Amino acid sequence: MDDTSNPLDLTADASALRMATFRLARRLRSQRAVDSMSDGQFAVLAALSVHGAHTLGELADRERVSAPSMNRTVNCLEESGYLTRTPDADDRRKVNIALTDAGRAVVTETVRRRDSWLEQALAELTPAQRQLLHDAAELMRGVAAR
Repeated sequence: MDDTSNPLDLTADASALRMATFRLARRLRSQRAVDSMSDGQFAVLAALSVHGAHTLGELADRERVSAPSMNRTVNCLEESGYLTRTPDADDRRKVNIALTDAGRAVVTETVRRRDSWLEQALAELTPAQRQLLHDAAELMRGVAAR
């Protein structure tokens, strides 16, 4: 788009991109290893998988929820055997929350299912369409990083 484009087009483009992004995200989120697990619960497991052990407060900050809300989520995941709480070696007032092997397996299988679904969807596109999405992904990463 050039600098003289109609601002209403920009609004429509933003809305269309938002809606398409949400629909794709919703479709990908439906590809879970554990159907009964909420998106918030999986986000906690994924954060622990990527970033390692956290305290309850760190997890709450990372996921932008209150500490009591995170405590409920962690309690549920702990009861299901997906994570553990262990006292901090340096500060006994702190408790570190980490994935169990079962939690790691849920993350691995969910990522595998999501990637597989998307690979199948991409396989139905032409090479030019896949290149367009590849280029759009780069742009979207840049927009998200702002």
